Parts: sequence; structure tokens; C-alpha cells
Amino acid sequence: MADSPHSAFNRPPSTSRQAAPQAPATSRTNQPGEPILAYQTPIHKWDPSDRPREKLIQGGPPGLSDAEILAILLGSGTRTSDGPVSAVQLGQTLLQAFGSLFDVSRRPLKELVRVSGVGPAKAARLMAAFEAGRRAASQRAGNEVQVGCPDDVAAVYGPLMRDLKKEIFKVVHLNTANTIISDYTVSEGGLAVSIVEPRAVFEQAILDNAASVICLHNHPSGNPEPSRQDVRITRQLVEAGKLMGIPVHDHIIIAGTTHTSLAERGVIE
Repeated sequence: MADSPHSAFNRPPSTSRQAAPQAPATSRTNQPGEPILAYQTPIHKWDPSDRPREKLIQGGPPGLSDAEILAILLGSGTRTSDGPVSAVQLGQTLLQAFGSLFDVSRRPLKELVRVSGVGPAKAARLMAAFEAGRRAASQRAGNEVQVGCPDDVAAVYGPLMRDLKKEIFKVVHLNTANTIISDYTVSEGGLAVSIVEPRAVFEQAILDNAASVICLHNHPSGNPEPSRQDVRITRQLVEAGKLMGIPVHDHIIIAGTTHTSLAERGVIE
């Protein structure tokens, strides 16, 4: 990073040996805002080889369908006046309601609990599991991450920021070896705007004895292109960093699974 100012650095559902019972058809469709109903034979009546937990124990997670993975996270099904609902059927209903496992992972609690049988406790378990996955992905490089390029930063913070529905602005603090020592959330904005003041950016960096910083924020729209405001804020922070003696090495935009480095774009000189 110090060498160059421009370089800061479904699977388809598995088929079990015995097909799971199918949910009976209903003649009534749900109205907007109503719970989503589904019915299924209780899992304890299935052949043991078809039960999600037993399948995972015997063959590992890759052999499970998305609905079966959700079923294990949910822990149990439920019973309604129309009949029992298995955990797998709840998982299937979540997928039908929201589109995919990825889409389910992005839903807030208030939407998850709209599915009949998924109360606050089950929804909380799902959200905790998805958050654990995001954090595990961000920590795969180890506790100490030395930054040599924008990809290093995106590998750590991309999983944590790419699915957020509002824009946040973070500052990553580095030591003299360009190793991440901490990070700080400066602002949380709407879907398109974050307000960032230089004082807020560098105040915490000084307290953490940061030798340099990298700024980053997410674009919930998924568009990785920097806006005029992004460029303006970057240049403003770079100048402030020069005065503070804490250089800004880069400003990275996280947009879905992609990212953009404003240092590589030549905005930071």
C-alpha cells in the first residue's frame, strides 16, 4: 500500500430415497398481509433416512436441500387447525414466499413471522444462523488481516455489508504494517445517502492510534459505480487526512458481490 498511492492495497434440492409427503392442495389463496399456510406429515413419521437431521449426520450438509437446511434451523414444525406442518414444509413455504435461501436470509423478523408457524423464536434462530454465516465468511482470513489490495478489504467486509438494505459508512483503521486493527461505523443513512463528516471519520482513528484508514460504504441498489457525492466525500476526506497525518488509502464501495476502489479509479492521488 505504501508503494503506490493508487493501490491501497443452489445446489438443487436433494432427492431422498423415500419421497416426502406432499402438501394437500387448498382452494383458498392467501390475501395480502395474511399468514401463509402449508401442511405436511410430521417428520417423526418419515423414514429415518429421509429426516433432515439424520441425513446431515450420515452424509453431511451437502446432501440436504435448502428446505431441509431451514428445517434443521427451525427445529420443529407446528400444528394448526387444518393439520400438522412439518419443519421441512415450513422451510419450503419460506422458500416459496421469499424466492430462495439467499432471499430468506435478507428478510427482517417482521416478514419472517408472517409465515404461519414461524414465530419470533424461530425467526430469531434463522436470523442468528444467517448472521453467523456472514460473520464466518468475513473472518475466514483470520483475526489479523494485512491489507495489500482492495480485494483484501472486500473479503472481510463484503459479507457483512452486501445484504444491508440501508447505506452505512465505515472506516477501517490500519497500523503501520497495514494490518486491520479496528473499524468504526461513522453513519447510517437511507437507501441512497450517507452523511459523512471528516471529524467523525478521524476522531475515532486518533483514539485507536491508526496509522492510516480505508473508508468503505455499501450501495444497497447493487450498482458499484461511485456517485458524484461519493467522489466529493472521498476527496474531502483525503485532504482532511493529509492535515491530520492519517492518510486515506482507499474508499471502497461494496455493491452485492462486487466492489469498486476509488483509489484504482484515480480519485485518490
